[in-house]
Amino acid sequence: MNERLQERLNQIPEKIVSETFLKSQGLGNEVGFWIFDYDPEDELQVREYLRFLEGHLHKKQSHLKVVNINLLQILKDLLTDRDFVDKAIHMQITKGDQALLKALSGPLHMDKFAPYMMEKCHAEEHDIILISGVGSVWPVLRAHNLLNKLHALLGHKPVVLFYPGKYTGQALGLFNRIPSANYYRAFHLVP
Repeated sequence: MNERLQERLNQIPEKIVSETFLKSQGLGNEVGFWIFDYDPEDELQVREYLRFLEGHLHKKQSHLKVVNINLLQILKDLLTDRDFVDKAIHMQITKGDQALLKALSGPLHMDKFAPYMMEKCHAEEHDIILISGVGSVWPVLRAHNLLNKLHALLGHKPVVLFYPGKYTGQALGLFNRIPSANYYRAFHLVP
């Protein structure tokens, strides 16, 4: 178990139930988007913690509505709803990864995916939105594209993205190896 990571995780509940966090106060009119970055090797520990956090908040802060959106599950739901799973598997087998990525770029474009995710999870009904599964959906979905699209859909509702990689405060680096487009409008949840 990564003890430093556990110390950082243990700071999350107090942080996300504070009035400052819930009302996005003190952010200089910026949206309340937060990133909790961690070493990719600690993915299983973070997943386990998220299950704990959901239960903890449900018991201790029952007045708050919290949703943990797993991107892989939403991606699978969207493909299933559009009857695209078998077609996607067949395409990957017969034409390869690049052809599949190209074919998925339409149905999984953020103009379609983000609203689907919001509706599927009833995100507008929740006080806090946690997003996980970033590493599981790469390269099909990109975190910075999702966050950019969610700005328009969520306004100042607090969102925490659990990110397996490094966030510098300006740029995301998935798996601590893959640089991503700059993303300037999020804050570190716990440094």
